[in-house]
Amino acid sequence: MDNKQVIKTEKSPYSVMKGVDLSAVVMKGFLGRYFDRAADVTLPKMYETLEKTGRIDNFRFASNRKEGSFQGFRFNDTDAYKWIEAVSFLFASRINPDLEEKVDLVIDEIIAAQDEDGYLDSYYPKSRKHERWTELSWSHEMYCAGHLLQGAIAHRRITGKETLFKAAQRFADLIEKLFGPGKKPELDGHPEIEMALVELYRETADRRYLDLADYFIRARGKGNASSKKYPGITPEYFVDHKPFVELEEMVGHAVRMLYLCCGVTDLYLETGREDLFTTLERLWQNLVEKKMHITGGCGSRSEWEAFGENYELPNKRAYTETCAAIANFMWNYRMLFATADGKYADVMEQTLYNGLLSGISTDGWHYFYDNPLESDGTHRRREWFECACCPPNIARLITSLPGYLYSLSKDETRLWINLYEASEINLDTSHGTMKLLQETEYPWSGDIRLTVLESNIEQSLSFYLRIPGWVRDFSLMINGEPVDVKIEKGYVEIRKKWKNKDQIELKFVMPVELIQSHPYVEENRGRVAIKRGPVVYCAEGVDNDFDVRALSLSYKSMSVDFEQVGGLGKIPVITGNGHVEELSAWKGKLYLPVSTQNSRTKPVNYKLIPYHLWANREATPMVVWIKFSQD
Repeated sequence: MDNKQVIKTEKSPYSVMKGVDLSAVVMKGFLGRYFDRAADVTLPKMYETLEKTGRIDNFRFASNRKEGSFQGFRFNDTDAYKWIEAVSFLFASRINPDLEEKVDLVIDEIIAAQDEDGYLDSYYPKSRKHERWTELSWSHEMYCAGHLLQGAIAHRRITGKETLFKAAQRFADLIEKLFGPGKKPELDGHPEIEMALVELYRETADRRYLDLADYFIRARGKGNASSKKYPGITPEYFVDHKPFVELEEMVGHAVRMLYLCCGVTDLYLETGREDLFTTLERLWQNLVEKKMHITGGCGSRSEWEAFGENYELPNKRAYTETCAAIANFMWNYRMLFATADGKYADVMEQTLYNGLLSGISTDGWHYFYDNPLESDGTHRRREWFECACCPPNIARLITSLPGYLYSLSKDETRLWINLYEASEINLDTSHGTMKLLQETEYPWSGDIRLTVLESNIEQSLSFYLRIPGWVRDFSLMINGEPVDVKIEKGYVEIRKKWKNKDQIELKFVMPVELIQSHPYVEENRGRVAIKRGPVVYCAEGVDNDFDVRALSLSYKSMSVDFEQVGGLGKIPVITGNGHVEELSAWKGKLYLPVSTQNSRTKPVNYKLIPYHLWANREATPMVVWIKFSQD
């Protein structure tokens, strides 16, 4: 197969899996609609915004092609790099001449801004050369370099063009020359370059880049990333308060922490260092057991976008930055490659369908930076942000989704189906070719059909079908005959010599479930969240003629109906009977004596929609965790 993967691990000694070629997969279902919208709306409009907000002009200022001075945050270069990466992933399956012309234009402006020694950061042009590398805790110079490398690698893998890649590699060579053992000891305050350097090593086989990533990870924990600018911020914010292998819990700025975990997992896949993987597993357990919202969102505190204490999972105050959800998805993908354990794909799925896709609107050009689980109606998506890391980040995630659905063993005798999506995959292996069709309306339906359309593979091939952790009951048939299977590490294996028209039918029972929090999550005591399959639901005021924050529901009278909801399309909504508190007695009051008069309720009919779709219509309150009555 070609090498158009999101991460290239076919030569990584400790990776169980390798990615499939992005161009081999065509998405046709739920996720395919997001992909199409990104191609038709998100990416073209994002280019216009990059120009309008001065992000491309910053490169022109640095190269003296245009007069002016840097605009915005010092890390604004990364918005252009992530946009290039997003468009490059798109080109794996869809060529767009207009976007191709725009990418070439932006790359030309970027390269023109590169200094003779390879340095490339428009915030520090030649006129500010003396300031380079002097404030690494906040300068984001290596963070920017990391995104440049990722964008350049994706562009080279997909298009075959070398220009941006060579410029990015020159910058990496300069960093390797300046930093490392016996050189500059400082660290960038925002981890990112670590996973980019490992990917550069995979692309070039040049060991220097892997060694530098290893150094940056080993060097953390000595307080080198500090805060002179904001004395109240401790090294923990930068995840620099203790060596990585001594970390016991997820701490600090959520995106920094999760990007670091991505980089460490990449390093493990190349080196097999057990101390790294033991730590990664320990941190993952802390995340999923004590610090992750039900939406897969991470980072509970708006103060410094940080992880909180164990079980500190507020709803209205939840920050849960879109970038943190993306980083969570990326980290679990890498852990899946290390283990082939479906529990990591479960978190990918939980995050994707809830706290990640909530970050972009149904029109494809409005975004959430933070994704709370409760709102009074004032929290709305915006077209852009002054700090705009999230919009291009979600764009590159969406256009790379074809690379996440399936994965292969290195000997190409095993195929994992990690995420369910109506799609077609054309496998070109060393054993022959196969065209496989996946038909499903997932995540709205648990019915999945896999059909071998064409195959000339003579030997047996194993399909590993993921059985999500939320599934309580399922059935499996091959060519119409029931099959008994055993779940191992979240997958069932079906091994046979596949012939044309062979068919697998997998059915997950998908009931509505009421989910409760651990008792230590104080805000959710006496409340439940509602899930159906992988999708978390919420009550939004626009669908209900009462304040949804005063709603109380029970197990009774819940039903699922597919409805055409204005602006949201035909979706499964959950309806039922509940009660809502009468609030008239509270007018002008904050406290009242306990009495039956104060706690009167009235019966209501309620409607719930998928959480990721909220705030696409008129501004009204929203709540995920709803009061619960056993009655």
